[in-house]
Amino acid sequence: MIKIAVDAMGGDAAPHSEVLGVIQAVQEYPVGVILVGAEDRLREELKRHKAAGLPIEIVHASEVISMGEAVSTAVRKKKDSSIRVAAKLVRDGKANGVVSAGNTGACMAVTKLVIGALSTVDRPALAAVMPTARNRPVVLIDVGANVDCKPSHLAQFAIMGEIFSRSALGNSRPKVGLLSIGEEESKGNELTKEVFQVLKASPLNFVGNVEGRDLFKGDVDVVVCDGFIGNVALKLSEGLTEMFSTMLKKDLSTHLSSQIGALLSRRAFRNFKARVDYSEYGGAPLLGVRGIVIICHGRSPAKAIKNAIRVAHECCAGRVNQRIEDEIKALSFMQRNASASVMLN
Repeated sequence: MIKIAVDAMGGDAAPHSEVLGVIQAVQEYPVGVILVGAEDRLREELKRHKAAGLPIEIVHASEVISMGEAVSTAVRKKKDSSIRVAAKLVRDGKANGVVSAGNTGACMAVTKLVIGALSTVDRPALAAVMPTARNRPVVLIDVGANVDCKPSHLAQFAIMGEIFSRSALGNSRPKVGLLSIGEEESKGNELTKEVFQVLKASPLNFVGNVEGRDLFKGDVDVVVCDGFIGNVALKLSEGLTEMFSTMLKKDLSTHLSSQIGALLSRRAFRNFKARVDYSEYGGAPLLGVRGIVIICHGRSPAKAIKNAIRVAHECCAGRVNQRIEDEIKALSFMQRNASASVMLN
């Protein structure tokens, strides 16, 4: 059975949301879970939810890295933090992946340090799954793990995002786009222009440049960018979603006619809320590390934790890491052959 280690102490509502999400996950999916954190609190929470007999284990961790802590200091000093202990379980082969709703920077730093990157990957990348108008999600990669990138890094991001789209989202031939300031091949900065040529020559289903306004249309399945641009795009999207929801609630509660209209349109509003709800997608996978790592929002409810475990299980079952290694090796081989051919000519 695939086992997922869950950092039970990192989220805003820890360990309640984590434990409830874990219980829901093991009841719905063929997966075992190792809860990592303060053992007494976790046993008490499991007992409260009557979870006896479920495939859930507990591993004690005496420390927690809080949201406001400086990442470098916390990673260096807190050797028994819940995220570090969870990462060690993956490193030692006792778990196949890790899920955490804790400090994002600490999660990335600890998992890269403890578990390590795949041998073919220069830099692991954080991918975000986002809704689109066509009701098929798009993978945006990288959204914050790497601020300064080389063309080779973005080429690897494209491969990892494409494999994740195939393995976890069920797209048989994902369309890959490069985020730029224009659709034309000549548009963009030096980085995007170089990456364009690399992706154009790759075996990926590369459809060219896409602009920011195209991100939510659903015409492409994977959008590639560096972590600086990706993080800005992600946070802007989250802010717009929250603003629209707030404005809609305010307008619907202002007038009687609006309230009546809201009642008549209740199903449509529920469907809209579900489509933009981040908890439907669980969390953001950190692709390129030796184990499967899913990083969730700090405010993740039980539903998000459950879905993060589902995504981790799907990545393990779909052999995402092995596919990443194989396909990056193939791309590197193609690039070496192309360079050799140019030199001979």
